[in-house]
Amino acid sequence: MREQAERFGVELLIAQTVASIDAGDEDGGVRTVVTESGDQYRAPAVLLTPGTRYRRLNVPGEDDFIGAGVHFCATCDGPFYRDMDTLVVGGGNSGIEEGLFLTRFASHVTVLEVGDRLRASQVLQDKAAAHPQMDIRLNTTVREFRGDGKLSSVLVEDVNTGQQDELHPAGVFVFIGLDPNTAFLADSVELDERGFIKTGTGMETNRHGVFAAGDVRAGSTKQVAAAVGEGAAALISIRGHMEQEIRNRGYAGD
Repeated sequence: MREQAERFGVELLIAQTVASIDAGDEDGGVRTVVTESGDQYRAPAVLLTPGTRYRRLNVPGEDDFIGAGVHFCATCDGPFYRDMDTLVVGGGNSGIEEGLFLTRFASHVTVLEVGDRLRASQVLQDKAAAHPQMDIRLNTTVREFRGDGKLSSVLVEDVNTGQQDELHPAGVFVFIGLDPNTAFLADSVELDERGFIKTGTGMETNRHGVFAAGDVRAGSTKQVAAAVGEGAAALISIRGHMEQEIRNRGYAGD
């Protein structure tokens, strides 16, 4: 994909963190992207695709054991837990799907859901309930990850009774949703209550000439294939926007 972009003359700037965006006035004009190093890049249109990151539990020990017992991708790290007990945190579609995937390797998978029922589709719930290697614990939350250099136990709590138990899985996989990487967009474009970018027709935000696509867009399906398609659709809209800018400003040429 990179080679293809470079063949079309795209300039790729590596290790650049965007600090802010000036979306210009409501009538359009030039948009300015400012990096943490202070560099500024100006263009008639901007496409925002900062993506998302896995939501954290934010409990003691979590950061200490990421990659050493705490994971966010069963496809990536599940094979390391062949014939071992594992724990999945999150009872939504992602949690149950990943839990079912883990049964290919792990000897047993326990799913923790903080609510009083699973949030996954009924089809996935039925598959999990019928699987001999899976158990579901409702009304249960994680309070702490424990260990010495490597995860050795997980302190969990019943949210109704307050009773705590110490579990000893070999690995924990956390699937409690995604958070958008939009902190740098404060006051630049309209976000929803969770911080995802709102878009209208043609993937355009509430600021003319500023577009968004992929997982960061409110209402997106959070799938790779969909994100690629949204990017292509947004670029078609940007081409139309640029052509209109040329007509409005009387630029010559194609």
